[in-house]
Amino acid sequence: MAFTDLQSYIRRLEKEGQLQRVQVEVDPELEITEIATRAVREARPALLFENVKGSRYPLAINLLASKKRIELALGRDPEEIGEELVRFAQDVNPPSLGALWRNRKTGLRLLKMRPKIRRSGPAQEIIEEPDLSALPTLKCWPGDGGRFITLPLVFSRDPETGDNNVGMYRMQVYNATTTGMHMQIQKGGGFHYFNAEKMNQPLEMAVALGGDPALILASVMALPEGMDEAAFAGIVRGARTPMTRGKSVNLSVPANAEFILEGTVRPGRRRLEGPFGDHFGHYSEAAEFPVFEIRTVTRRKNAIYPATVVGKPPQEDRYIGDATQQILSPLIRLMHREIKGMWAYYEAGFHNLLVVSVESRYKKEPIKTALSILGEGQLSLSKCIILVGPDVNPRDPSAVLQAIRRNFRPEEDFHLIARTSADTLDFTGPSQDRGSKMIIDATGSQRGGDGISATALPVNLAQLTTGALKHRLVGRTMLVVQMRGEGRPLLERLVRNPLLGDLSIIVAVSEDVDIDNDIELLWGIFTRFDCARDVSFSTAEFKGIEPVYHGIMAIDATWKDSYPKPLVMDPDVVRKVDSQWSRYWS
Repeated sequence: MAFTDLQSYIRRLEKEGQLQRVQVEVDPELEITEIATRAVREARPALLFENVKGSRYPLAINLLASKKRIELALGRDPEEIGEELVRFAQDVNPPSLGALWRNRKTGLRLLKMRPKIRRSGPAQEIIEEPDLSALPTLKCWPGDGGRFITLPLVFSRDPETGDNNVGMYRMQVYNATTTGMHMQIQKGGGFHYFNAEKMNQPLEMAVALGGDPALILASVMALPEGMDEAAFAGIVRGARTPMTRGKSVNLSVPANAEFILEGTVRPGRRRLEGPFGDHFGHYSEAAEFPVFEIRTVTRRKNAIYPATVVGKPPQEDRYIGDATQQILSPLIRLMHREIKGMWAYYEAGFHNLLVVSVESRYKKEPIKTALSILGEGQLSLSKCIILVGPDVNPRDPSAVLQAIRRNFRPEEDFHLIARTSADTLDFTGPSQDRGSKMIIDATGSQRGGDGISATALPVNLAQLTTGALKHRLVGRTMLVVQMRGEGRPLLERLVRNPLLGDLSIIVAVSEDVDIDNDIELLWGIFTRFDCARDVSFSTAEFKGIEPVYHGIMAIDATWKDSYPKPLVMDPDVVRKVDSQWSRYWS
């Protein structure tokens, strides 16, 4: 079944036992976050809060927070969509009647790209003056700068090219009629605003709250710049996206949305936005961002407000992010035949860790592939790229670690890119949007099988890790030490210890990281280091201007004083949810 609105999807979830209605009053300030976060970790159903303090609108959350819900939303496994598109592109190149006939179902799906334009729709049943105080917007974490809209679909048009874009950008609520517009680097809406500012003209925007599942997923996909997400949603859904003309903006908006906020972002107008808890499990610092000025609101008569929570993994974005990359990752093989698989890890906030399986057809081709990926749209925000051979599953951390153990030689296979752009949410660099990247080539490309075999490691690692609170040896490849304070002195001692010479990586993490939990381990490592400042090796030398590294890689992933604080819920809220837990599910 193709869902073209949110409420039909919610009804399906309820029919499948995937939705819990909550009638007890809940507070949108912190309480809903604590409930939703626990629900994800305990694999509980999506939630429809029917009695939200301070608002007459019900609030739905965790609607896509499981593999089952993703498959219900799309009608099949998301990976099948990407593989189908790849097969179609390969089979009809060059086109023939036979190929087109064999792929007629996919061809029909591609015809669903063109949105279906309607004169009006349920999203415009009521037209009213803007009053954001009526919405049950969330305050998610104690240190947040206020409440914000967490699941907006932001529509804009490039004033230069006319290209349409749908993105999802955090929107802090300032008052009844204005919000922030947290457009990070490499986002389509941000490029549109850049062009509008050059022309010194306001940029019209429309924000849909409560789009259908395919449109929500398309809005966060790393599509090529200029590709319309509303059109791509038609492919994902297998049905055209119903659209209608906005009431006060010259933009098409989803005809079946729950709410539509229409307005403009003026050139040169900025306002302090944040701080807010974000995908990396820490607060993103307050900074100046554009301001969205709302002039008209339209909505359904029986509108439901949609929301999500981001924070320390796992959260709902795990399932959303995994689904989008399952759809898109196969498509990269159309541009790079050498790529056999690719996976970004939700545990690391997606952009921080990308593993790519590559079949090397000539020496150093994997490095060329990695550099090409770092020039591709939102993939360019990847911080750490690990390259593995075609026989290694990039989704299997154990297999990736063993590839590093067998094949990684830093003098040949480590590449640092310093002083470059970085994800806006990455707080480890010298300033916002700036940082560094690294490439680890563990393919063993053209090396003729010179990888090392396993050798004995010291039995009593505790004696060697004096100064650490705890240690864990992962895959006989990576030693993780948990400690208080700065990690660099201990790391410098460990990487020079000859008894540890068989290791590939030694990492120091802070005491708040549970190193026995695999999710926390990846989170605690990859969200807390800058490649140029926090990675070192046993020895390093220069050959001309080229740095050459040898021995064990050391990563200081301890928390630094310049970092924003990790997200921790208010203890009073935790106690309240503890006491009410059974009532939410009754």
